[in-house]
Amino acid sequence: MTRSGGVFIAEGFEEVIVPAIWEQQTFIDKAGPEIVSQMWAFNDKGDRPVCLIPEVTGLIQEIWRDSWSKNKKAPYKVFYVSRCYRYEKPQAGRYREFTQLGVEILGPKPTEYREAAIASLQKVLTSFDSLQYSLNASVKRGLSYYIEDGFEASVEALGAQKQIAGGGSYAEGCGWAIGVDRLLLALE
Repeated sequence: MTRSGGVFIAEGFEEVIVPAIWEQQTFIDKAGPEIVSQMWAFNDKGDRPVCLIPEVTGLIQEIWRDSWSKNKKAPYKVFYVSRCYRYEKPQAGRYREFTQLGVEILGPKPTEYREAAIASLQKVLTSFDSLQYSLNASVKRGLSYYIEDGFEASVEALGAQKQIAGGGSYAEGCGWAIGVDRLLLALE
């Protein structure tokens, strides 16, 4: 995955490192009931409701709104590699702890960033010569923050857990994430 970082940096993306523990309310407000039901949630030593992050885009949206939008020029492009956690039944390609590689293009014109986001996803996926994937550019996504149909990349050979990447536009921007664990299964 290190070669992907070089691709992003060459295209003007900045790497961000996100924390593994975040306020529960961010995901309650942004992610939707399925993900909220799968959160590893608890109170910290200050009795604040926190969780292990179940995904990254929700917290990136909050950071953009509360901080970056005040001092970064739009579109602000970031990428990340992060561990995420969901309490769900483990099975092939679906784990309680997994890695996401993602990008977010942030700013006031999220639907205008869509084509650039899809192009960056395709550039990463096509860098793996042996990867046979298909891209669906109009699909309903399970996260409540999307403002229009999203997009997904799938590898049919993976069966029921065939989605390896997904993304779409939300109020603060447009982005996507690859499930690194599933990508590795697809490359085997």
